[in-house]
Amino acid sequence: MAKKRFGLPNQAPVRSCYEAGRDGFWLHRHLEQAGVMNQVVDSASIEVNQRAKRAKTDRMDVTKLLTMLIRYHEGETKIWHITRVPTVADEDNRHLHRELETLKRERTQHINRIKTWLAGQGLRLEVTPDFMEEVDRIRLWDGKPLPAGLKNRLIREHERIIWTQGQIKTLETERLKAVRHSDGPSVEQVRKLLRLKGIGLNSAWLYVMEFFSWREFRNLRELGALAGLTPTPYQSGESSHEQGISKAGNRHIRGIAIEIAWS
Repeated sequence: MAKKRFGLPNQAPVRSCYEAGRDGFWLHRHLEQAGVMNQVVDSASIEVNQRAKRAKTDRMDVTKLLTMLIRYHEGETKIWHITRVPTVADEDNRHLHRELETLKRERTQHINRIKTWLAGQGLRLEVTPDFMEEVDRIRLWDGKPLPAGLKNRLIREHERIIWTQGQIKTLETERLKAVRHSDGPSVEQVRKLLRLKGIGLNSAWLYVMEFFSWREFRNLRELGALAGLTPTPYQSGESSHEQGISKAGNRHIRGIAIEIAWS
């Protein structure tokens, strides 16, 4: 309809773009299948007018994207960064380790809540498998047992820990089974990384599924930049210093890389 409205031939190319975000990549795949040349753009790479950076409307966003899309297809390829779109299978492979990360954070949150509630009564108790037996025996500063409301809350929170731990064990078993028996190319990359000292199953799986199984890197700088581990220099006149790493890019890779460095 748009081609007819503007008097364009049916074979005229159609180009579009949208910012990478919550919508994911299904829209890109749909547009590509419909014959539209689409680009998924890293929103952080879109230039901002410093005089109007606080103003934001849908109309302004569309106008900005349209202007940059025209410039991009006229040859200004460095005006923004294009996101590499994974295949459906590669995108699906990221769910296992990301869910594991989420569950481990939730387990830590449950444990911290229990310790906080106990600390509010002047108590300290490690959350071990026999935690509930210890709760029955523990006494307050004046020798009295825990109040019923607090005790019931501790029981329910501990049950959430047990459930979360069961989910973690299920996912870790699934991952281990894949490493031992799967013949997929990405899992083979995991096995190769496991041969390196200091690299375990968590880090090897995450490195492959987030980076090496489907992304293409032309140099080490691209690799470091995508992980947010590149320096951010500041130089103006006689002033020159480093501001630390950029922290842009994939937080999962950055986090595991820092943990490995600590080890």
